[in-house]
Amino acid sequence: MRRSFLAVRGVARTRTTIRASASSRPCFPQRQAVGFASTVRLTQAQAATLVIVDGGISMTPSNGKATKRQTLPAFWLRDNCRCSSCVNQDTAQRNFNTFSIPADISPTKVEQDENGIEVTWPDGHRSEYPWSFLRHYQNFDHRENEPVRLRYWGAEASENPPSVAYEKVMLPDDSGVAELTNKIREHGFAFVHDTPYEDPDVTRRLLERIAFIRLTHYGGFYDFIPDLAMADTAYTNIALPAHTDTTYFTDPAGLQSFHLLSHRGPPGEEKSSGPASGGKSLLVDGFHAANLLREREPRAFDILRSVRLPWHASGNKGITIAPDRRYPVLEVDETTGELHRVRWNNDDRGVVPFGELYSPEEWYDAARKWDAILRSPELECWIQLQPGKPLIFDNWRVLHGRSAFTGIRRICGAYINRDDFISRWRNTNFPRQEILDRIVG
Repeated sequence: MRRSFLAVRGVARTRTTIRASASSRPCFPQRQAVGFASTVRLTQAQAATLVIVDGGISMTPSNGKATKRQTLPAFWLRDNCRCSSCVNQDTAQRNFNTFSIPADISPTKVEQDENGIEVTWPDGHRSEYPWSFLRHYQNFDHRENEPVRLRYWGAEASENPPSVAYEKVMLPDDSGVAELTNKIREHGFAFVHDTPYEDPDVTRRLLERIAFIRLTHYGGFYDFIPDLAMADTAYTNIALPAHTDTTYFTDPAGLQSFHLLSHRGPPGEEKSSGPASGGKSLLVDGFHAANLLREREPRAFDILRSVRLPWHASGNKGITIAPDRRYPVLEVDETTGELHRVRWNNDDRGVVPFGELYSPEEWYDAARKWDAILRSPELECWIQLQPGKPLIFDNWRVLHGRSAFTGIRRICGAYINRDDFISRWRNTNFPRQEILDRIVG
């Protein structure tokens, strides 16, 4: 028998066997719960009383602890056999056609020992399931969020913003990447202090420690001054209110970064125009703002999560980008009720539509209340960007803006895909098996 790559190896095994009676086998139309049950006294607390029942295996922990589900379905168990003939051990991909399994499959024999259970199927195939696998799915709730504590903030975040040292992020052991991605995951943003800034390529390499840079109609890694090289207000020196970028993409940019390389007066005008000034960066915790709206104005919150709007990027010749469908300002996980994504840039918003659950007048009233919360001083975190201290933030959560400025600012940075950022966070902060248990299940 080929052993499961999830099984514990090198341990002496003493098995107890439960066999199905004839009435439980798939050749008989009427299968009933089999009275063959067995409790095994094992050294591990994960032993169970097992019964082959109609359509699956009933498992009652010997320690008496309650589980979210007692029976694991037979077809589900067979489909999730992890042995090397069923799963490619190099890629973790399924190797067989699920629907070649008989729909009414039922175990013919179940054995258990200190490592887990072994199930024999009617065709002779044997599957091993470790106790950790079985207990995980007896208790796993797909509505549970990944293990991250979101830390909401407001204006006070400017006093001691989350930060990680550049040298640590660049360490080959990925400990610095783990710290950086976890701070971004919890707070929505982080700075990387002591980053060399004479060469912008250093910033590019820093960002690529998280994931590859996303290519858009703006290019990839950007290095720009306010010269309107692109038809976008970001390429000017005017003030910008709090907003998220790329609202017009089906999948908006996950991470965004700004690194101020220099800020000087216009060439030849330094003396007459005075020193360069302004350009302070604005950050707003969109999840915190949305939760405040939900508490204070629940109807406005419901309108902004319900009314689907057109979003677009049409300023540059040959470019008319819009998402695959209309999206609301506030996207909520329908299972958990938690905020999933904020999509807000009033400049890139299209026409408020008719025919939705709420009228345009109702949407404008709700959006006015949302805008007031975003502009409230207690939520506005103002931070002056500095050379050597790039800012990286979650564009699905944190809104950004700036004050007007004089002179010429040179800024570099990039976008990174959300899925790639989350993958990097997972793989630098959690054990591999815990990740697979959560994303495969």
